[in-house]
Amino acid sequence: MSKYIFGRPIGKLIHGGDYNPEQWLDRPDILKADIELMKKAGINEATLGVFSWSVYEPREGEFHFEWLKEVMDRLYENEIYSIVATPSGARPAWMDLKYPEVMRVDGMGIRNRHGMRHNHCLSSEVFREKIGIIDRKLAESIGSHPGLLMWHISNEFGGECFCDNCKNRFREYLRVKFNNDIEELNRQWWTTFWSARYESFDEIEPPYDNGQRAVMGLNLEWKRFTTWNFADFAAFEIDTVRKYSGRYDIPVTTNMMKQYDGIDYRVLAKQIDTISWDSYPEFHNDRESYADTMRESAFDHALMRGLKRGQPFMLMESTPGVVNWMEYNKLRRPGVHIQFSLQALASGSDTVQYFQFRKSRGSAEQFHGGVVDHVGTDDTRVFREVARTGAMMKELSDIEGTLWNAKAAVLFDWDNWWAIEGTGGFAKTTRNYPQTCIGYWKMLSELGVEADVISAEDPFDGYSLIIAPMMFLLREEAADKIKEYVSCGGTILGTYMMGYINENCLCHLGGFPGAGLSDVFGIISEEIDTLYPTDTNAIRITDDRFGKSDWTVKDYAEVIKVKDANIIGVYTQDYYRDLAALTYKEYGKGVAYYQAARCNPEDIREFLGAVLDAAGIEAKDVPKGIEYHRRRDDEKSYDFYLNISDDTITIEGCELAPKESLVVRTGADGSVRHMRVTV
Repeated sequence: MSKYIFGRPIGKLIHGGDYNPEQWLDRPDILKADIELMKKAGINEATLGVFSWSVYEPREGEFHFEWLKEVMDRLYENEIYSIVATPSGARPAWMDLKYPEVMRVDGMGIRNRHGMRHNHCLSSEVFREKIGIIDRKLAESIGSHPGLLMWHISNEFGGECFCDNCKNRFREYLRVKFNNDIEELNRQWWTTFWSARYESFDEIEPPYDNGQRAVMGLNLEWKRFTTWNFADFAAFEIDTVRKYSGRYDIPVTTNMMKQYDGIDYRVLAKQIDTISWDSYPEFHNDRESYADTMRESAFDHALMRGLKRGQPFMLMESTPGVVNWMEYNKLRRPGVHIQFSLQALASGSDTVQYFQFRKSRGSAEQFHGGVVDHVGTDDTRVFREVARTGAMMKELSDIEGTLWNAKAAVLFDWDNWWAIEGTGGFAKTTRNYPQTCIGYWKMLSELGVEADVISAEDPFDGYSLIIAPMMFLLREEAADKIKEYVSCGGTILGTYMMGYINENCLCHLGGFPGAGLSDVFGIISEEIDTLYPTDTNAIRITDDRFGKSDWTVKDYAEVIKVKDANIIGVYTQDYYRDLAALTYKEYGKGVAYYQAARCNPEDIREFLGAVLDAAGIEAKDVPKGIEYHRRRDDEKSYDFYLNISDDTITIEGCELAPKESLVVRTGADGSVRHMRVTV
């Protein structure tokens, strides 16, 4: 696959989003006006057919694609490309009435009724038959259209089904995984506990809400199976549209939802050509600053970018105004949409797309933001900001296909997250694995280092520093890779809760971190203390090379035994006062640091700066309040400076007010061009 998201350079960044002409087929005047409004907004793409099944096939076997072809024709005549979705995200009512087995069964074993969306059973042979038919008809109808840019497979995959079809499919999945050896499954799942042994795979049920929930291996494998089932279904749809369109050069995607906990996106990503995702940061909330929201948004971009290292991604959905499904649906303030869009581009996206172009007149998302409001004109604040975004993207068009080569990475794994949330012990409300990973990434960003977010299964080559927060689930293969990485000169920072269990939720024996990593770090974790909010402790830094300030300890503190590591900091309170809390060890040509307690991210700033320096990573010296990104190729580089503070900051001789940004383009010949993006 090319570094270009569509498999080829098209000479422009994509500015567009979801368009629902089927909602307005009785208003040709509106459909005509939409084309002119798109052109005024600088929009060059429309995503069609995401939820169009009941219009495509109002009655079983009766198909209508004429309207879709007419819309695509008009768009293409006006230099607007189409991304066409398969309609599997929501089914027509006739299907559920005639074939109730296509509807999901919940965790209590009760079948859902018709309605909403994403309510289909992925294992249902009937549903696969019906989606195969509609996908084939769709592909035959518009698969050769010159305006077709990409296939969009379904929409925001999610949920799970506990029906008999899924139960039987799960059993077959387990037979394959455990080589049809039920005793091996019993050993790996430790089923002698609470008399949970199985005598055959036919005895295994999914972890129903009113059933077996005490076998951690079962719970974790069910989540993996659900991911596998989604990936298998996506592959089925992809094969169908490619086969019946005859176009294997048209790339495919499916839109993801940042740290969605229901699917391991690293598995799903293997089925598609390009990563796309839907971003809806909760700007202007009363829990955090605008800067914190922006940096978390940047982490989300890095997480998506890391799913296919070495190519740009797509911002498939966003809103320039307001959403309708948060607890508080706050308007974005002036200038926020433009800076948010620039952040996506700076982080590696080649698109800025919206849900939705024109607001729906009725139903669930009638008050969800859109480019065109119910007033139906271009004379709104939101429309003007979208048009300015389009103009900005046109000026930045040659960043298309450029990349960012990070030297630091933060590990984030879905099944590790599932394992942490599914285990006993610790505290119910303070595990916060995603927030912990985000915290380290934010601190690197504040130090002028944009890190990748990758999996423990991804290649480590090219990274000088890897941070592995709370790597609770540790596979032997991952442990071996870490050993090799450090011994060959890499630097790793591990933390509390590292290497407690294997991939089947069995505790490692011989000391934590397990699988041989206690030798890499030179420590053994003997105990872990769970702290109440009222508990107090701190880490006193004893090695001046890594800072001088005490670190506040919260939530978790491991009591570690030092084998052959060097002590950087010690605890200041409790029975483990003066015991090691922060260490390092030289292992082969590299260094392994271990942080035994959770601390406030801002406390570790000086330490992390010293670690970066020792790892040979040159941090960009940017003022506090500036978010920095870079994209580059062999011919040019772009440096992005986003002022996410409440103050005016001077960069490169340019005063940036809050929410203003600066883009500096440097050519291979040394030429420099400055572009100021104002509010």
